[in-house]
Amino acid sequence: MNLYIENHSFHYEMENLLRAFFPYEKINVIREFENFEKPYVLTKYGDNISVTVSIDDFEKTLKSEKCADDELRMAQLIYQLLCEHFDCELPWGVLTGVRPIKLLRKFIDADTEENALAYFADEFKVTKEKLSLALITEKAEREILDLSQSDSFSLYLSIPFCPSRCNYCSFVSQSVEKAKHLIGDYVKLLIEEIRITSDITKKLNLRLETVYMGGGTPTTLTAEQMDEVLSAVNENFDMSTCREFTVEAGRPDTITREKLFAIKRNGVTRISINPQTLNDEVLSIIGRRHSAKDTIDAFNLARECGFDNINMDLIAGLKGDCYQSFVKTLDKVRELSPESITIHTLALKRSSDLNQNNDEIKLNIKNETSLMLSYAEKELLADDYVPYYLYRQSRMAGNLENVGWSKKGFESLYNVYIMDETHTILACGAGAVTKLKDFSSDKLERIFNFKYPYEYNTRFSELVERKSGIEEFYKRYFSC
Repeated sequence: MNLYIENHSFHYEMENLLRAFFPYEKINVIREFENFEKPYVLTKYGDNISVTVSIDDFEKTLKSEKCADDELRMAQLIYQLLCEHFDCELPWGVLTGVRPIKLLRKFIDADTEENALAYFADEFKVTKEKLSLALITEKAEREILDLSQSDSFSLYLSIPFCPSRCNYCSFVSQSVEKAKHLIGDYVKLLIEEIRITSDITKKLNLRLETVYMGGGTPTTLTAEQMDEVLSAVNENFDMSTCREFTVEAGRPDTITREKLFAIKRNGVTRISINPQTLNDEVLSIIGRRHSAKDTIDAFNLARECGFDNINMDLIAGLKGDCYQSFVKTLDKVRELSPESITIHTLALKRSSDLNQNNDEIKLNIKNETSLMLSYAEKELLADDYVPYYLYRQSRMAGNLENVGWSKKGFESLYNVYIMDETHTILACGAGAVTKLKDFSSDKLERIFNFKYPYEYNTRFSELVERKSGIEEFYKRYFSC
């Protein structure tokens, strides 16, 4: 798809909007041109705002006078033409951002709830169904955000190893088979980074709110390694203020009684056991090496070991899955009654094996995926789960969303803080990104760790130097 830009700087938002309609096509942004190559969208900004869409036999132009928000008006014209061409509407309308709930909250705080919802419906073209979901989520999020203070921070620990790589995944993680020789040194250095990070927080008098160990799959570590890392957190940080301690156990085939005991005795309050689907055929297609039975066994084992706050992740729109299969999966998970259920919509990144090697995934799956999410919303609300955080990604099936559902009192605080960008996140481990929150401007500064475990292991001293940026940031922040 070609996007022609004439006399304006709105290319970023227009490109993102096109990607919502063409999630698996490259969007070519062209500023200098004499002729047009189909399919294309031509956007002009001069005496008025003009958009032309030319796809196959469809060619149409819409024009509008300039207004208070010309960028939004141009997006509305593109949206109107593409909806006409495809004979559809997008559930989130012209919104393309990751954090629609944060935007809704901003509008509510600036005006009234009624006017904010009306603006989202009339100007952003968000459907009634998504507006209802957004409003419920915003109210749940607000209660959690109020717990954070200006000196609050959360700690993220990265374990970038997995038993195998799922074919939809683009995370920087290494299979155990290829990276086993790196894990021992990695754990030692991670513990050292935890200690260094702790020293910095003590100097700055920061208050720990949540800890989240993610990946990858943290439970690819042995029970002994898990115990060492988690013990380092408890020994180095003041845990008296910590409201939540999560370990993403993730893959059922990595969960053992010994690992669960190591997690439990180190004060972890919340874990995830993520089946993605309980259809064995689909599990095989996406590259998972466990079965549905393994998931259920792991969940029951976690209950036996005393875990009373368990999350389970599912993905709607997986290759080989269908509406009936998704319904069976969700119904079985509901029978297990975990404290929270996160429903992700499949989002294909360019670097995922599935996107690179399988053209058939590019077929129109958005209608069925939308039905999956609608069923989940209806049934989970009936089961007294509440949506407490929501975010979106590019190239999502049906331009939909990811939603965390929770029983009251079991919301993941970290998920809300990281998605809302509420406060500083100090991150340790390969691929981890520290995000420093400037409350005076509401902006973030980032410090990036090395992506890959071998870089992390061999260039650790350079990483430590980068950590000095945390103190420098807070010196600037508190001096303002």
